[in-house]
Amino acid sequence: MRAAAPCGVVVVMGFDSGWDSAATLVDGGWVERRPRRPEVAPRLLAEVRLMSWLAPLLPLPVPRPVIVSEEPLVLRHQLVPGEPAERLTAADGRVLGRFLRALHDVDPVEPVQEGDLGDVDRFRAEVVPLVPDKPRALALLDEFRSVPKDSVVHGDLGPEHVLCRDGAVSGVIDWTDAHLGDPAIDLAWTLFGTPAEFADALAETYGVSGELRHRALQWHRLGPWYEVTHGLDTGRPELVRDGVAGIVSRL
Repeated sequence: MRAAAPCGVVVVMGFDSGWDSAATLVDGGWVERRPRRPEVAPRLLAEVRLMSWLAPLLPLPVPRPVIVSEEPLVLRHQLVPGEPAERLTAADGRVLGRFLRALHDVDPVEPVQEGDLGDVDRFRAEVVPLVPDKPRALALLDEFRSVPKDSVVHGDLGPEHVLCRDGAVSGVIDWTDAHLGDPAIDLAWTLFGTPAEFADALAETYGVSGELRHRALQWHRLGPWYEVTHGLDTGRPELVRDGVAGIVSRL
């Protein structure tokens, strides 16, 4: 991924970024991130504090961002090597299962922000009216009236955030949504959006109980709701349409 340049010249390259941060690759080995919206800045600052404490406790490489500039806010961390996996195997499932078990077993002795389920209220008001089967949609949201908030979780684990290199899982990135919450949220995609051999190996290695699997399925069903609200916030009707289609298919 490193671009050739004369000695002493810093090369800056843009690459795919998430909903909340704009990221650039600097001189091939560093990632710089900036908030896309003002309300994202406090979450990035919280990520800096969290990852300085959490990273040494985890068995895979993760970003450890530091503040480069406060006004405007710019974070920088070493590039975590790897690319999103094209195919996840049982061996990958065991590696990620051990990683998630270690993450969820961390004793949150440092201050970790508790997850906010206020999104559920917004889903009721703004998303349910767009869904054809409103009773089933409301029944799903009722599942989130009370969920555990006792584990440090990644909070946005998906295929673009699990990196692989040389045929093996090499790191986990994008911790802006990390919080103290329900461990099942990190098992939603890993159990219900991946190949069976990967999901089965992860579940066995992690030790997934029946109750945890049920909650993970409910989190998986909730995933497209966030796409709808993001589309509403950014004025992108195609995201709203895709999100509603995803809701219908998962209910």
